[in-house]
Amino acid sequence: MKSTKKYGEKADLALSMWVKLARAFSTFNRLTGKDIASYGLTQPQFGLLETLGHLGPMKIGDFCGKMLVSGGNVTVVVDNLEREGLVERVREGEDRRTITVRLTEKGTKLFNEVFKKHAEFVAEISSVLSADEQKELSMLLKKLGTALQEKA
Repeated sequence: MKSTKKYGEKADLALSMWVKLARAFSTFNRLTGKDIASYGLTQPQFGLLETLGHLGPMKIGDFCGKMLVSGGNVTVVVDNLEREGLVERVREGEDRRTITVRLTEKGTKLFNEVFKKHAEFVAEISSVLSADEQKELSMLLKKLGTALQEKA
C-alpha cells in the first residue's frame, strides 16, 4: 500500500530516491555476497585479497581507509587469511611495529582464479543497465558520495 503522507515535494523525492538506493544496494550486496561465499571467502576477506591483488603489499593501517573498517577488524581478517596461507605479514626494517601484508603465492593464485569470475558476475547482474546507464549511475553515485563525505 502506498503511503499517503507527503513531506513536501523535495523531501518526498529525496526519500523515494533513498529507499530505491537502499533496496538496490541491499539486493546487489546480497547477490555479490553469495558469489563471494561460493569461493569460500567472506566479503571482508575478499575485499582484502582484492585490495592486495590490485594495489600490492600494504601496511595494515592503510587497509582501514581502503576497506572502511576498523584496525581490529582488519587484524582479524588478516589473521584468518594468514592461517589459510593466503597472506603473510612482513615486518619492515628497524621499526618492528610497521607490518606490511602481502599475498602469498597461494593467495595470488586464488586472487587470479576468482577475481575475474567475480568481475564477470558483477557485469552480468549489472547488465540490466546499458553501458551508458552504468557510467551515468557511477558518476551520480560518486557525486553523491563525495558531497556526503564532506558533511560527515
